[in-house]
Parts: sequence; C-alpha cells; structure tokens
Amino acid sequence: MRGQQERTGPLFSYISTEDRIPTSHPLRQVRRLADQALDRLNPTFCRLYPERGRPSIPPEQLLLALLLQAIYGIRSERMLIEQLDYNLLFRWFVGLNPDDPVWHPTTFTKNRDRLLHEELMAQFLELLLAAPEVRQLLSSEHFSVDGTLLRAWASHSSLERIDGLDDAPPPPSGGKGFGGNVAGKKRAKGDFRGLLLSNQTHRSSTDGEARLFKKAPGVGAFLSFMGHCVMENRNGLVVSSEVTQARGTAERDSALRMVRSLRGAHQKTLGADKGYDTRDFVADLRISGITPHVAQNANRSGGSAIDGRTARHVGYAKSINARKRVEQVFGWIKQAAGLRQLKARGRSKVGAVFRLHVVAYNLIRITNLLTRTAPKELMA
Repeated sequence: MRGQQERTGPLFSYISTEDRIPTSHPLRQVRRLADQALDRLNPTFCRLYPERGRPSIPPEQLLLALLLQAIYGIRSERMLIEQLDYNLLFRWFVGLNPDDPVWHPTTFTKNRDRLLHEELMAQFLELLLAAPEVRQLLSSEHFSVDGTLLRAWASHSSLERIDGLDDAPPPPSGGKGFGGNVAGKKRAKGDFRGLLLSNQTHRSSTDGEARLFKKAPGVGAFLSFMGHCVMENRNGLVVSSEVTQARGTAERDSALRMVRSLRGAHQKTLGADKGYDTRDFVADLRISGITPHVAQNANRSGGSAIDGRTARHVGYAKSINARKRVEQVFGWIKQAAGLRQLKARGRSKVGAVFRLHVVAYNLIRITNLLTRTAPKELMA
C-alpha cells in the first residue's frame, strides 16, 4: 500500500542525539581527543574567569565550535551559529541538547580576547600531543620546518605614511584638463601611483603590525604575516607553530626558536627547503646539536652551506623527501579551513587563530592515523 506523506511531524523525540551519531563517524574520535586536552586545560580556564557573576558559556564549548568552523571551512561565525541551530551533528559535537538555544554570533566577539591568545592555543596543542595514544605516533628525532604567508585583514588603501605627512601629488594622468600644474593637489586615499611603497615609509591604519611582503620576484606585495610550523617526520604531525611579522629572515629565526624548544637531549635532524640554505642558519643548527638536512641551493653565491659529508647519508635523502609533507599542512589550513585571508588583526590574535587551525589539522590527522592502526591492534 502506498504511504501517505504527513505534513505535521511529532512533537517529541525519544532518540537521544548521542544515538543519532554513527559510532564510526570520524568526529567521535576528534571530539574524544579534543575533550581530553580541554579537560586538562580546566585550571587555566578557571583563572580566566572571575569567581562571581553570571555563569558564562563554557569555554570548552566555544573552542569546540571554533574547531568545527576550521574543520568544515565555515566562512563566518554567523554561519557557524546558523549550523548549530539545525545541525544535530554540530550540536552533539559542542555538547548542546536539541532543545538548548544557540548563542548569538557576538558571543565569539566578546570572548575572543579571553580565549584566543597564543599561550592558551600553544598549551592546547601541547596537551593534545601529550596524550599516550598520540605520543606513540610522534618522532622525537626527525623534524621538518617551513613557513607560509598569511594575508592580513588589511588592504593597500589602509596604508598611511609613518611620519604623518601627505604623499607627493600624483603625476599628471594625461588628457584635456589633466596635464597642467598639480601643485597643491592632494592624493586620494589609496592612490599610490608613482610611489614606491615600503615598510620603512608606510603602515596600515587598520593593522599596524602587518608588513608588505612578497615571496617571489614578479609577484605583488601584500600586507601579510608569516606562519611557521615544525613537523615531525614519522606521521606528519605539527609539534610547534608560531606567527611572526613578515620579513626576509623570519623563517630562519622562527625555525631556530621552535627547534631549540623541542624536548629531548638526543640528536635531532631538521629538514628544510632551499630558502634555509645559509651559512649562519646551518652553523646555528650545528651549534645547537641539530643536524641540518637542508635542501642544497646550487644557485647560491659561494655555494651551498650543506657539504657532501651531510648530503651523502641516506637519512638526508629521507628528510628531503619527508619535508614536502609540511606543505600539506599549509595547503589544508589555507584551502580547506579557509585561512588564506585572515579574519583577525594584530600578530597575537593572528597567532592564536593560526595555532587553533594547526590543532584542527592535527586532530584530523591523528584521527585518520588511529583509525588506520585500530584493526592491527585488534588483530594483535
């Protein structure tokens, strides 16, 4: 018999949200790993909030929601709240019951100063990697490093002279009535015709910490920051990250800071691309007890800083091959997670957002690795 469509649905449901999520759904593993790290952050959260006053939205729920935004590449917090309103999977992930009201989008704005700072996100990443099941996936000896440009939330039209003076008048544009004397004529805001812009003369009025930078010749310079990651070579997990101002030596300076902070007194290797092939950087690595597995730059004046004594080993070739995987981290963060254009201003806020996306990448990567090894463990 043909069934008839009913326009009115039932008023009540006796199936919990937990039962509606498949046991094999990958977000179950992601939530379990994230909850373990967030539970250990509880003392830090207690220090961030006053003891008196109206109870706030739990910070764990807000961070889980931001992880969802990164994992699914949701463009804005308003769209995230819209998803939380009707998506049972998202409600289950952040711990909202079907009848619980969703938050206002400005909730993230009000809590951004409290939750999104670099130290908290660095601690989040450290606690995630400290889990026993995750620790066995990490290499403690072989690492790779690289950096990428992050487009700042500021445009060229926000650039102003540092000294507060007006730029010289624009050159005549030609045509009738435009080729005469331009004395006393002022430039329109954002009109930089005939000017050579540089970080020594101009700053952005919307993000004073962003810097003009281009990574290759023939490419336009944009207001940017630089994101850096150190990846362990066994399974491609990020073990350290930071954001700096965009400048020529930022990648090498950041690499030295992050690698020296890695725990363990045993010998380590560090793979990197040709941009790190400088004598000062290679010498600093050797002084720190780290073997430089940097790609040789044959076009460098004076020759490569990596001699044949290092390049002849099999481990050097393995490090060069494994180093390419760090590009997958930046590719996922920019393409899938939507961080090609930043939505925060200031190096500290940008660093917190970048580290949160690194945590999201690690959660997905760890979930895939654990799922892949689970059948082997059961068979053993």
